[in-house]
Amino acid sequence: MDANELKIAVSGEIDNRRSQLNELSQKIHGNPELGMQETRAAGWLAGYLEGNGFLVEKGICGLETAFRASYGKGKPVIAILAEYDALPKLGHACGHNLIAASAVGAGVAARQAVDGYGGKVLVFGTPGEEGEGGKVIMAREGAFDGVDMAMMVHPGVRNTAITSFLALHALEVEFFGKAAHAAARPDEGVNALEAMIQSFNGINSLRQHIRDKARIHGIITDSGEAPNIVPAHCAGSFIVRAENDEYLEELKERVLNCFRGAALATGARMEHRWRDVRYSAMRSNTVLAELYCRNMSIVGREMPLEDPENRFGSSDMGNVSQIVPSLHPAIAIAPLDVLGHSPEFAVAAGTESGEQGMIDAAKAMAMTAVDLLSDPALVARAKEEFERGNTG
Repeated sequence: MDANELKIAVSGEIDNRRSQLNELSQKIHGNPELGMQETRAAGWLAGYLEGNGFLVEKGICGLETAFRASYGKGKPVIAILAEYDALPKLGHACGHNLIAASAVGAGVAARQAVDGYGGKVLVFGTPGEEGEGGKVIMAREGAFDGVDMAMMVHPGVRNTAITSFLALHALEVEFFGKAAHAAARPDEGVNALEAMIQSFNGINSLRQHIRDKARIHGIITDSGEAPNIVPAHCAGSFIVRAENDEYLEELKERVLNCFRGAALATGARMEHRWRDVRYSAMRSNTVLAELYCRNMSIVGREMPLEDPENRFGSSDMGNVSQIVPSLHPAIAIAPLDVLGHSPEFAVAAGTESGEQGMIDAAKAMAMTAVDLLSDPALVARAKEEFERGNTG
């Protein structure tokens, strides 16, 4: 069977499994679990892969809800990544139930290419994308060592093969002041809330002097006990994003200076902690993206190589893309006016449109795996592009 015939076969297998994959997606959608707590989702996904001939290792890299499922042996090794964590109060408002089902669907269908050409397909269960950085930890622990290519598809409101993700580091800040009666003895107090407000003012002033793609945003998580008490404690959570890791480090120091200045101005003591995981910027591999675009056109969905709007967020897939040629397309499941991380997007992730996006994504990834497993020259080209990026 040549590669084109095999693409028809893997596409047909995904069609035959549509009801199973949608059932899996709907179970995850209806039972949302926060990052690193996705015991049911990880169990359902691992069980489905195990029941379809994959060797499954659970709890890898010290993460209870991470897994590695493998089929075949030898080279190349193609990894397909599943996400399945939900957002607090919003459920699957990022559509990770669809990412999970498309990943296992593509992996199971790609077995036919492994049987025909050799090589190996891996499906990784990667927990905690929404802030906990499961892939960061897994990359640090060597989970992707020996992988030749990695890919996944994220639902959205646009079809695009290449997505831009910013480097990201999250920051926790606390100010410690001194409580006092806000009317009788305000001069005896040190206002921790005022220190935080001054910090926000400093960040707002900083924003006009940073690069276009950089982002700084945050919330106050504790602001005091009562309006007639000078707040002795104030805490906040912040995120700093930049177009690359180098500028992120520069920007982090400038952001910290806003907090340091506020502490000096108010007399409050400042403590800060950067999160243990830092998300890297995404390096999309154009060789893989072009293959994916061609396969999406076979599915019947025309897809530009890049989003002309150049929207961007952040993902721990960026960390994977720094160590192995990677692909992270977006597939439209909702109208343009539906915002990600919104109740409306959570609804869309459970609709027929979401199901169709999941099926199309599974087919395109499986067919891209066929391309790579059947043609060593494509693997070499993707790796050459990746290495040029490392040395350029």
